[in-house]
Amino acid sequence: MSTHYETLSPTNAYRDTFGVALPLETTERHMWPRKIGHFIRAVPSALPVPDAAADTAPEREVVAAQWGLVPHWVKSASDAKLRSPKLIHAKAETVSTTRAFHDAWIKGQRCIVPMAAFFEDDWRAGKALPTRISRIDGQPMGAAGLWASWTGPEGESIVSFTLLTLNANNHALLRRYQQPGSEKRMPVILNEGAYGAWLTVRIEKAKEFMRQYPANWLAANPVENKADKVPKGLFD
Repeated sequence: MSTHYETLSPTNAYRDTFGVALPLETTERHMWPRKIGHFIRAVPSALPVPDAAADTAPEREVVAAQWGLVPHWVKSASDAKLRSPKLIHAKAETVSTTRAFHDAWIKGQRCIVPMAAFFEDDWRAGKALPTRISRIDGQPMGAAGLWASWTGPEGESIVSFTLLTLNANNHALLRRYQQPGSEKRMPVILNEGAYGAWLTVRIEKAKEFMRQYPANWLAANPVENKADKVPKGLFD
């Protein structure tokens, strides 16, 4: 499963697609584990009361955070540094029972991770060929995630997130990528009309969003520009 995705440039896509203001912080174009990116969540104070009628959807906010979840029970910042690169993905099939993700799942700390594309290696020719996976129409993608907030014994604070993933062994496109013989995984890409519901739905309904994104809605393009293979800094 990809450990690399492409963030959105600071454009009106945040407002037009996700209904949030532009981020105050600029992030790097290429996201890797432990780098600071953005996620979108329902404003905690605006979440609806269960079973209560709501005339409007809760307000959303964009949050700068580290990619790689830091559970609340981590003891120190050094421990968080070691653990978080291993917690950039959460399997949808086991997220509710995995210790690192259980609390964020049960508390409904769901988020949307905006991205332009994610990257997978194509091994069919015998060596890894980085490939950029994006929506075929070029529009932003909103991936399902979980967020957490950690406070250390010295008052340190880390806000972090993880991407939810699905088995993709039978996916017409994603089954071609990743290491031969390995289980194929893909991020949970949400349909645009499901953004609000994903952020606010009751916990027992949340797993209904764990669906493969249709292969014919995605485009796969080999990366030819070396600048696209490694992070090169901030957007202009």
